[in-house]
Amino acid sequence: MKTIRIIPRLDIKGPNLVKGIHLEGLRVLGQPADFAKYYYENGADELMYVDVVASLYERNSLHDIITNTAKQIFIPLTVGGGIRTIDDIRNVLKAGADKVSLNTAAIKNPQIIKEASRTFGSSTIVVSIEAIKENNGKYFAYIDNGREYTGIDVMQWVKKIEDLGAGEIVITSVDREGTGLGFDIDLVRQVSNLVSIPVIAHGGASNEENIADVIKLGNADAVAVSSILHYDFIKHNNSEKTSEEGNVEFLKRGQTFTKIKPNSIKNIKDYLKFNEIECRN
Repeated sequence: MKTIRIIPRLDIKGPNLVKGIHLEGLRVLGQPADFAKYYYENGADELMYVDVVASLYERNSLHDIITNTAKQIFIPLTVGGGIRTIDDIRNVLKAGADKVSLNTAAIKNPQIIKEASRTFGSSTIVVSIEAIKENNGKYFAYIDNGREYTGIDVMQWVKKIEDLGAGEIVITSVDREGTGLGFDIDLVRQVSNLVSIPVIAHGGASNEENIADVIKLGNADAVAVSSILHYDFIKHNNSEKTSEEGNVEFLKRGQTFTKIKPNSIKNIKDYLKFNEIECRN
């Protein structure tokens, strides 16, 4: 039986941890370091940092955050956003990341997956897919936080990603992301059935039941979770170091989404174990 990983995903804009719906309407939630340290101390298996505006500005600005995190946290750290070249990958790994996540660069130049996997090892190279379901039921890949249509069929793309040597795939349902409506299980199941490399499901979790469902019914190997963990952290840890940059009104008003049930990593893992899903302690 495979062991499931629970991976907090931290979307970063400038100095802040942010969260939106459908990867849009980003709201400032606090300082990334505070959240990362808390998740590490409370049982996260890995962490995922994504610079959500990096593709727009064609750069990744997380190097300082990566370095500071790597000094305090001793679980695998995946970093994505704005990574376009082999040198970019090398620099992010030197800063302290264990894996890099490619999306735009992989779409525009698929051979970077092969080159990067051969240079740094396939276990280091993760490919992220932002998927949107069309009216005909097919899924297509998007870039730039789900804004730019590529015309690439997701199911054809995942097979090519595996053939080129990537070690993992992160599949995000843009339709479900941040909504609390649950994972797109059909999307995750189709991807998982097509490849033999690990598939990380992301987008839509509102409670621990959703997570169990995408593992059991979608055959996910890991789950990247954002909102339910972030809102649980905010409820129990009021940070006074929140930047005034960006949309902070959501945080100041102490709001959350009614469809999303704040939850801890421990509670999620306890629920999974109770439902006979193997996960790390």
